[in-house]
Amino acid sequence: METQIQKKRIFSGIQPTGKLTLGNYIGALRNFNILQDEYDCVYSIVDLHALTVRQNPTELRQACLRTMATFLASGLDPEKNIIYFQSQVAAHAELAWVLNCFTYMGEMSRMTQFKDKSAKHADNINCGLFTYPVLMAADILLYQADLVPIGADQKQHLEICRDIAGRFNAIYGDVFTIPDGYFPKVGARVMSLQEPTRKMSKSDPEETYIAMLDEPDVIRRKIRRAVTDSENSVAYDPDNRPGVANLMSILSALSGQTLDQIAAEYGDLGYGKFKDAVADCIIATLEPIQKRYAEISADKAYLQQVMDSGRERASAIAHRTMLKVRKKLGIAPWKL
Repeated sequence: METQIQKKRIFSGIQPTGKLTLGNYIGALRNFNILQDEYDCVYSIVDLHALTVRQNPTELRQACLRTMATFLASGLDPEKNIIYFQSQVAAHAELAWVLNCFTYMGEMSRMTQFKDKSAKHADNINCGLFTYPVLMAADILLYQADLVPIGADQKQHLEICRDIAGRFNAIYGDVFTIPDGYFPKVGARVMSLQEPTRKMSKSDPEETYIAMLDEPDVIRRKIRRAVTDSENSVAYDPDNRPGVANLMSILSALSGQTLDQIAAEYGDLGYGKFKDAVADCIIATLEPIQKRYAEISADKAYLQQVMDSGRERASAIAHRTMLKVRKKLGIAPWKL
């Protein structure tokens, strides 16, 4: 009898707030399509994380559904992947509390993202913002994930997750899988259109990023206004000419052309023609995704089916982990 090789599990969580960007697509969603045949993938729309900032309830619900529909429109197969809302699996909050009891104040106070977010939201520096990395650790450990796709800005959070899991395991035995970072082979670091030394972020002003659902004329306008320099020649020099380098990286990632090929084709044509080519490529890439998104968004029954299935499948895995955790800790349920 042929032995079936168990796939490694990947967990990734994304906040529903803001609009998914071209950077999210190139750096994550596009790679998810590659991963779904090689790995057991769990994708969480982490709406509990979003609560560290005050949210409008109606807008948050709409954002959650928009994010799920965009995942599906990007090619994620809900049969091959578990796609679900974090808040629909209560074990996330339960395990976060347990792990809070195994995490030290000093560890949390050293988290650079807490310092950054506190500066942005000085009027709302809440405990959730402080313990955010613990909930993130619970998200990952709940599903016994082997791998977590991360960027450079998430390395610190993965390290604290590994530290917490190792501390718990050292006391209670082999309870949690210690996750490793997954660094995709395909992808590019997409930078802000207006500040090309910073990563493109959906929490920044809209003119700084391309949203996956932006209309073609909006995409073209944003690319035409993207920061370049006074050279008016296309060459890859990220240190001295980050704006041009960013646009070249985007075109390379979406078209498959190498940076050298792009430089050779557009080098002396001027920024106008080069930017038009970048915009054309982005529009052509996003058009089928946007069409599929419109179809999925209109099919409420299908979205409900994906939501229910994702919740049930995620809950089953989470339940098994929490039974193990509860047994080790000596908390109910137990039999007399």
